[in-house]
Amino acid sequence: MNVHEYQAKALLREFGVAVPDGRLATTPEEAEKAARALGTSVVVVKAQVHAGGRGKAGGVKVVKSPAEAKQAASEILGMTLHTPQTPPEGKLVRKVYVEAGSDIERELYLAILFDRSAERFTIVASTEGGMEIEVVAAETPEKILTTQVEPNVGLRDYQIRELGFGLGLNGDQVKKLVPFVRGLFALYMDKDCSQVEINPLVVTKQGDLFALDGKVNFDDNALYRHKDIADLRDPDEEDPRERAAKEIDLAYVGLDGDIGCMVNGAGLAMATLDMIDFCGGAPANFLDAGGGADKEKVKEAFKLILRDENVKAILVNIFGGIVRCDLIAEGVSAAAAELEIKVPLVVRLQGTKSAEGREILAQSGLDITPAETLKDAGELVVAAAKGGAA
Repeated sequence: MNVHEYQAKALLREFGVAVPDGRLATTPEEAEKAARALGTSVVVVKAQVHAGGRGKAGGVKVVKSPAEAKQAASEILGMTLHTPQTPPEGKLVRKVYVEAGSDIERELYLAILFDRSAERFTIVASTEGGMEIEVVAAETPEKILTTQVEPNVGLRDYQIRELGFGLGLNGDQVKKLVPFVRGLFALYMDKDCSQVEINPLVVTKQGDLFALDGKVNFDDNALYRHKDIADLRDPDEEDPRERAAKEIDLAYVGLDGDIGCMVNGAGLAMATLDMIDFCGGAPANFLDAGGGADKEKVKEAFKLILRDENVKAILVNIFGGIVRCDLIAEGVSAAAAELEIKVPLVVRLQGTKSAEGREILAQSGLDITPAETLKDAGELVVAAAKGGAA
């Protein structure tokens, strides 16, 4: 789960992490009032959407008076923001964050995440703040610093000091970095975050450290422990298909391709997406129907897939372990008939009751193409999406 910058900064402030003063505004008049309340000579008006790259897209404006803040907010509010991290249709800006300007000397990068390969919490830092960290890692990897934290030992101050000196901070700044990083780490652990990212972490000309921007992501599986965090969810920022999927306990992520996918099991779903790509196609979604898929869930899954107007073909790939393939086949047949699916449908059933499931599909009288292997399924559905034969 993601939150807005203003929400992330409220959490950072709660954990003792220094952030500039700011106010939320939903109208130009509120933005003007916020700028006046801040009382600084420079304020920044920032679009609040779940996406990075806002500045380059015109969603961040630096102004020097409350009147200018009002004008900037009137230009940003209601605009459709297009960045590399927004969907193709962009994101509508419904609110802005009015923040006190900072006297910036340097911009750094800092993040905390979990490195699954190393089985350690990892702090990532760089002198190249304000840039996309992926670009830095690809072009100048020597500028990426990492420190791994053993879960049974915890974060140690000497690790933070080493990072600070590696970033070129002086002694006083390193002393300030220690409580800064400790606050970030406490937030990460206490709130079950999947990532906490500060980009940029600024060093002011006065030698202070501030989180100029903040991105905090949370583990959805742990939200039941954090009602306060779950209450921060903004439905307007979520893909309506993903929101509908959550309501019926389906794992769904919209993608940019034209081949709809319904699979049971996250691992098999990822393998299915890879096979579609290998065969020259592009998946339109990740959809894990889970081990408890039944007729009703299959129908709802098809509805989700068909909400995407770009879908030109659908692949159903089921391995029967806990779930029985004959029950899935009944659900697929019923859904295909009831929803009058017009796009080509390729179905692969393997595992428990798979022979019975394939027989049900064959007797359904519906235009369903069976597949034996994963590669067969990929080739058939990619050919179908392209309007040709495999």
